[in-house]
Amino acid sequence: MDVVLRPLTRADLDQVLALEPVLFGPGAWSRGTYLDELAAPGRVYVAAADGDRLVGYAGIALGEEAQVMTVGVAPGHRRRGIGTHLLAALLDAAREAGARSVLLEVRASDDGAQALYARAGFVPVGRRRNYYVAEREDAVVMRKQLRTGPGPVGSEAT
Repeated sequence: MDVVLRPLTRADLDQVLALEPVLFGPGAWSRGTYLDELAAPGRVYVAAADGDRLVGYAGIALGEEAQVMTVGVAPGHRRRGIGTHLLAALLDAAREAGARSVLLEVRASDDGAQALYARAGFVPVGRRRNYYVAEREDAVVMRKQLRTGPGPVGSEAT
């Protein structure tokens, strides 16, 4: 992978906002949403850059049960391991923050993303009807257990 992972910053938002509608259609986030997310405590956002060009990004809300907020890879850069590396960076951040598990929602129709998450150890645990309101599409809820029981952070399950 020639792509470098680094923190996503406000300076990246023009490129993020150019990709958002391509990746997420009517459910694309706005500049305001990203500004709020980047400023929120307990959030980690990562960019995948090929030189000056942003080719992917991902974010997570940290907590005991961390929540993947977004993962996106530019269409011309898919199937090169970028999504896997972005997700791994989010999982590392969750582990470092002491999360017990990580939860995410993924479009029911997005078999590729579901396969990516399954390869990373996520399992389906439910479904949210019409979660993606603009598209009237269900979400599959997936969870990855990072550690079990009340033990120290180092007692990871996977």
